[in-house]
Amino acid sequence: MKKTTNPMDMAKRLSAMSMLLALFAIVLTLSACSDDDDDEEDDTEQLADDFYGDDDASDSDDTSEVDLYKGHAYVDLGLSVKWATCNLGASSPEDYGNYYAWGEIEDKEEYTYENSITYGVDIDDISGNPVYDAATANWGGSWRMPTKDEMMEIVEGCEWTWTTRNDTAGYLVTGVNGNAIFLPAAGQRTRASLGQAGSYGHYWTSTPRDDSSDAYQLLFLGSRYFVGDASSSLLRATGRSARPVSK
Repeated sequence: MKKTTNPMDMAKRLSAMSMLLALFAIVLTLSACSDDDDDEEDDTEQLADDFYGDDDASDSDDTSEVDLYKGHAYVDLGLSVKWATCNLGASSPEDYGNYYAWGEIEDKEEYTYENSITYGVDIDDISGNPVYDAATANWGGSWRMPTKDEMMEIVEGCEWTWTTRNDTAGYLVTGVNGNAIFLPAAGQRTRASLGQAGSYGHYWTSTPRDDSSDAYQLLFLGSRYFVGDASSSLLRATGRSARPVSK
């Protein structure tokens, strides 16, 4: 005699199976979230090892807390903005990176008056403007070039130590919270030549000068570091370093 399935029993079995499937889905979701967090933490730790490893005994920035934003590492120096760990176009703190004429978003073979797009042009502060700000154009998000005032913050509010990192000369800039960044003495490019590398550092700010041919920069050489005008015959047309900042 054929056994008849009780509809109530079938409903109970289906209900139990639905609950098991729901629990299984929750477990998978929690596991995935946990893996993502672990991966992000691992990425941050790897960046800290890459950027602030202990391979150079002269470095004291290996204890800095490194975080990620838009795929790029930054350090909180206890100031109004966060500072990237390396120059725009660089792969490590001691790498010079690319050189940019002021208000241009790409590097180039030669830096001249003739191919400058901002020399003699009246422009307001370019920070965050993707048409003129190389950091914003290349890294996106809230990455941008520092203003004159933000550059003044690291000059006046940080400790500056002339040092070498992996045989590259530059300044270790230590914030009030003990975190630090390294600014290599990358020199500058005029026409097709690179000059002053290893001795001078030239870092653009986003703030123009009133005469429309110049802009403010961070300049350091040996024991001197200050924010001033470009002090160069090519002014805005000169190729200089860019160190991005973000909120």
